[in-house]
Order: sequence, then C-alpha cells, then structure tokens
Amino acid sequence: MKSLRLSVVCLLAILVGSCAGTKQTSENNSQQSQETAAYENINFPALNDFQKPEVETFTTSNGVTFFLVEDNELPLVDVNVNVRTGGVLVPNDKAGLASVTGTVIRSGGTKNISSDSLNTLLENNAASMETGISFTSGGASMNVLKEDFDRMLPIFIDLLTNPVLPKEKIELAKKQQKSAISRRNDNAQQIASRVFDQLIYGENSVYGRNTEYESINNITREDIVNFHKNHFVGQNMMVGVVGDFDASAMKQKLQESFGEIPAGEKTNLDFPDVDYEYESTINYVEKSDVEQSIVLMGHIGGMRDNPDYAKLQVMNKVLSGGFSGRILQVIRTELGLAYSPDGQFGMNSFYPGKFYVQVRTKPSTTSEVIDAVRKELKRLQNEPITEEELQNTKDQILNSAVFQYDSYEKVLSQQMSYAYRGLPRDAFNQYIEGVKNTTVKDVQNMAQQYLHPDSLQILVVGNKEEIGEQLQKYGDVNTIDVSIPEPGEGQQQVVEGDAQQGAKLLSQMADAVISDTEINTLTISGQAMMRGQKMPMTMTIDFPDAVTQTIQGPMGKVQLNYADGSGTMKMGEQERPLPPQSIKAMKSMLNKSFISIARNAGSMNPQFLGTEKVNGTTYNKVTVSVEGSNITLLLDQETNYPDVMRYKQFSPQAGKQVTIENLNSNWTIVDGVAYPYKQVTKQDGNKASEVTYESHKVNE
Repeated sequence: MKSLRLSVVCLLAILVGSCAGTKQTSENNSQQSQETAAYENINFPALNDFQKPEVETFTTSNGVTFFLVEDNELPLVDVNVNVRTGGVLVPNDKAGLASVTGTVIRSGGTKNISSDSLNTLLENNAASMETGISFTSGGASMNVLKEDFDRMLPIFIDLLTNPVLPKEKIELAKKQQKSAISRRNDNAQQIASRVFDQLIYGENSVYGRNTEYESINNITREDIVNFHKNHFVGQNMMVGVVGDFDASAMKQKLQESFGEIPAGEKTNLDFPDVDYEYESTINYVEKSDVEQSIVLMGHIGGMRDNPDYAKLQVMNKVLSGGFSGRILQVIRTELGLAYSPDGQFGMNSFYPGKFYVQVRTKPSTTSEVIDAVRKELKRLQNEPITEEELQNTKDQILNSAVFQYDSYEKVLSQQMSYAYRGLPRDAFNQYIEGVKNTTVKDVQNMAQQYLHPDSLQILVVGNKEEIGEQLQKYGDVNTIDVSIPEPGEGQQQVVEGDAQQGAKLLSQMADAVISDTEINTLTISGQAMMRGQKMPMTMTIDFPDAVTQTIQGPMGKVQLNYADGSGTMKMGEQERPLPPQSIKAMKSMLNKSFISIARNAGSMNPQFLGTEKVNGTTYNKVTVSVEGSNITLLLDQETNYPDVMRYKQFSPQAGKQVTIENLNSNWTIVDGVAYPYKQVTKQDGNKASEVTYESHKVNE
C-alpha cells in the first residue's frame, strides 16, 4: 500500500513538474544504465547499397556528345546541356555579355513560340526550361513529365538554336545587371570577396574584373546574336539525359532532334595565365556601417590536375575543415575571436584557384586575428599533425564522399563535368585513393611546399575609426577605393554666354526666392505621388549640408537622415546606414536645389544664354555650374522664379547619365521665402514623380 501511495504521489509530482528523492535518483541511475546497455545491444540494419549506374555515351556526326542514364523510379525526364562557352571569352569592355546572353535566350522566346506562351505552356504542364552562361561554361536544362517529353523536346531544341533575342528583353536583362551593380557595395562580404579576387588575379584580369555600367552599356543586340551563334553549335554541346525512358528509343530521338543543329566550330576556351608573385601586402576597404571587421588572408591556389590534389585537400581539411579544423578550433574555441572562421585551398580546372582564410572579428581584435592565422599556418609547416588528427580528417572526407554519388542525377552530372574539364572518368576514385594513402608527413610537406605565411595578401574591410592603427604594423596600408564608376560626361565645360547679364538675372532670382531673409533651416510638408499612391512627406533642410526626410509609406513611416557625407534610414524600430549611392544622391539633391543656388548666387559664375519658350511662355535662360554639372535655369521674366531647372545626372537604374527636368509652379511666399507648391520631375522627358506641398516654414 505504501509503495502504491508513493507511486501515486510521484505520478502527481511529475504532472506538475517535480518529483525528487533518493529513491527517484536511484531509479534514474538504474534506468540510465539499462538504456545504455540497450543502446549497445541495438542491431542496426545494413544500409541500402547504392548501385552506381552505368553512363552510356555516344556522339552524333555534328559533334554533340550524349550521356544517358535510365532511372525508372519516377515518370520524369531531365535534360541538361553543357555548352563550351563562358564569360572568359568576353573582353573587359563588354563584361556581362555572357550573362545577359544566357538570360535572354530563355526570356526572349523563339520565332515559333513567344516567351509568354512558353511560360504558360511550361506552367500548365509542370515543366521547366532554363538557360544561363557562367564564367567557364554555358548551360540549358529541361525537366518534364515522361508523357510530355516528345512534345517538349522540339521546343527545347528551338529555344537553344533559334532564340529571338528581342530588344526589350535585352534591355530588361541589362537593367537587372545595372541594378546589381548599384547594390554591390551594400554588403561587406561581397566587397571583400570581389576585392580579394583583384588582389590575387589583378584588377584588369578577366578573373578579377568587375562588370561595370559602361561595359553593360557597350553590349549591343548584335554582340548577343553573334555570341549565341558562335558557341551554341553541335561541336560545343554535351547533353545529359536521366529519367524514365528506354535507352535505345531515347538514343534515336536524341539523334534525330539534336542532329539538326549545325556542327559549327569547337570553341577554344582561352584561359589566360596568371602571373602571380608571392608578396606580403596589407590592404584596407573603408565600410563604416559594419560592426565587425572582415579579414581575408591568402595567396594563389592551385590546379585540379595537380598530382598532389588529394594530399592538399587533406591538408586543407586539417587547417579549415569545419568544427574540427585548426583555424576554427584556435580562432573560435581557444581564443574566442570569431564565430565561424573558414578557409579553402582552391584548385580550379581552368585557371588557378585561391588559397584563403576568412575571419569576421570585432574591430578591436583585427590584428590579433591576423597574427593568430599566421601562427597556425606556420605551426602546420613546423609541427607534424598527430595520427589521430589525420585519421579523423580522412574519416570526415571519406564519410562525406558517399553523398557524391547518392543519386543518378549526381552520377550523370559528375561524369559530364569531368568530361567538360578534361579529367579522367575515374578522377573521383583516384581522389579517394589519394586521401586514403596520405600520411602525416605528406600533410606537413604540402604545408611547407604550398603555404606561404610570410607572403600573404591581407585584406580588411571594416570601420576605420574602430580599427584604429592596428594595420600599420604589417607595412604601408593600401587603401582601396571601391566606388562604382559612373559613365557619362564627367566634368562639364562651363557654357560661355553673357556673364554680366547672367550675374544680374541670377541675383534677381536669388532676391525673388529669398527676400530680406537669412535662411538657415527650411521645412516643407506635402504629399508625394509614387506609383499611383499619395504619401504624406515632410523634409527639413539645415543648410548647408543636412537633410531629414520623413515619408509615410504603405508599410509605415520611413525616415532618411543625411548630414556631412553620411546618413541613415529608419523604419519602425530598425535603423541602418544609407548606402553610398543614396548618400551621394541626397547630397547632390541638396547642392543642386534652387534654394542652395540662391544662397550662393554671389559666388557663382552664371552665364546668360538668351531666351527659351516652353509651353507658350518665354523664359530667360541662365546656366550655372554645380558639382561639375551645368544647371540650366529658365527664369520667369516677370517674377524671376526658376520655373524650369535642367541638368544631367547619373541614374543607377538606367546605368547612364540622364536629363533631369524640374517643373516648378504654384509659388507661395512665407517669411520672405518663395517655394513652389507643385513640383513635377521628368527623367529623359518621362514623368518620374510629382509632389504637392501644403506648407513651408523658415528657420523653425
């Protein structure tokens, strides 16, 4: 009875979250022992053995090579095409051509089926077709149900060989590229990766170059047509097919469909040599809006066909192989300097890879991280690793290797990749055997032969104020400018006219806009029309160099702050720094405003250029130069108000210089300052925005 009561009490205690006592502890220990024994006695079933399929290959008379694998598990067919082409073939002044071509082949449709019709067809049949071109290769893919394969294959061939490449789709693809360029300095990690490539390969090398607005603007439809025509030919194609089909029947279908593609000439993928000299450098990129320093350290890597490939990968795994790698163990676990440092001894097939170690750390420990990494590299050279460390590293590599061939798709993809890169069919098996045979001495030899801890290119991206003078201990710091080049007219020549009359008219404009008032602060309130929606807004300008703008948008209130070359954007409780492009735009808007011009009228060199008639009204035409740009003011002959303002300005969205025209009307005077209560802005003649103001305040 006592035992029963005790059990009931314990049960109730468990239900409310507690049951304690020496008897419970004893029972727990006993239970744990039983569970341990039970675990040791579990008989796990043997893993299913993955039977690697045979890949059937054949080549048609026009040069197309095929790889076939039957897989009857699902009623699907996957087709993947590798095309011998790539961005490496594109000159620097047209960088981006390959990527744009790869996009437009798919997005533009064909002469027989428009892009919209193709999209609808694929969606209705749960199918997909994609194309793209990377730096080292081109590709296309099709995934369809087995029952739709015969109907979809001719469309896929048509897409590969007869794309329309329409102008509007080309312009859209170029616009997308320009949009990416405009945002490339927003992310510190992307900056670090891009700049490090330039340090290793050279800024003007095809391996380190940037796609720029200018190079995108240089791309013509003729360039795209020729790039496709020259490379999407039979001699350059490898086609892999895996899925639910009969190999003999599929072979016949492929020969008939792909056999009609012109053979063309095989493309010579010319990968320039890398003339690399080992040297120790310290490089820095300023990014004040990051909380951590990003540190990249390294030098040139190697080639995939190096006989030491397997040994180098074991060495690489010892150094930076995840949680067990020395870099992470020392930098994170022992020193507590970073959360997830990593590294890689890169070995490419067509050009040398990069060796690097990457660490994110707080700014105050930037140099401590650099010293710690160097120390680990030298330790790997000077001290042999243990047999246990070697075996653990091998186990990691060999255990993960099973996932290289765990599906028919991966088997096919790997075989095609080896063939494209000129590697033997058994390259993977050779690698595995090389890993198994690697010794402790091999790892140390690889570190001594291939690592150069005293000749590292060191790159730091971070906040200079917080990093301080830490980098000077490594030598002269090379500060790298990552500003995005803006194509266009550059510094414009001042237009010659009547300077005396220009000064007189500009003075009259200044008096009309600011009469008997020293304006320091201006606050204006109104509504902005954007995308068909009216959004309340308020802007306060603290002259000469500060702006606060608040907009009540559909997602809530957004506040932009700019002052003395820096700025922030706040939405709700979230605040983040403004990107450089936005800061530059706000500063330019402030300096080119008619109020700023009026405040500085006496220090400018205005030129009178006669008169100009707009919408039936004749204006006095005066030009002034601000930030190297000529601003044209059309002044009302009676009021002297600047009803029209025109100037050239770079547009990140367009990727070029555009003509901005501000149309000002409904002028209202408050406290001696006149302001237009309606402003319409046009870009290259097209209406871009409209703002209606309700009030303005001066010096409040």
